[in-house]
Amino acid sequence: MTVSGECFCGEIAYEIAGVLRDARSCHCSRCRKAFSSQASAYALVESDEFRWVAGEQLLTSYVGEHGFGLQFCSKCGSTLCGIYEGLVHGVTLGCVNGDPDIEIGKHIFADSKATWEVLPEGVPIYSEDAPVTD
Repeated sequence: MTVSGECFCGEIAYEIAGVLRDARSCHCSRCRKAFSSQASAYALVESDEFRWVAGEQLLTSYVGEHGFGLQFCSKCGSTLCGIYEGLVHGVTLGCVNGDPDIEIGKHIFADSKATWEVLPEGVPIYSEDAPVTD
């Protein structure tokens, strides 16, 4: 399966030669600001299955103190992916083209959610990060 995605203006595009996994929505205040939304919608990818197919030179990165960061389109501002130590580790679901055949499997940092947000029923909700499972 190949998954593709692009930014709002279409100048940056990527392909994933694999599947998206472990989709989650984070409700912390930092994700609300980074995604300009009530939460993020994000899925993990294998970095060796990810490749930029257009516009990589237009990427702008923000990397925090722990090596995690986000990459954005410098023209339209779309948040495209998350990086860790320079490698893409996940993509924002809003920039994925078509049906990526994945559903949000958990809501994390729900104790930090905006007061006006109502979380959906039927999906696990965690006060902070979800427990790590093998």
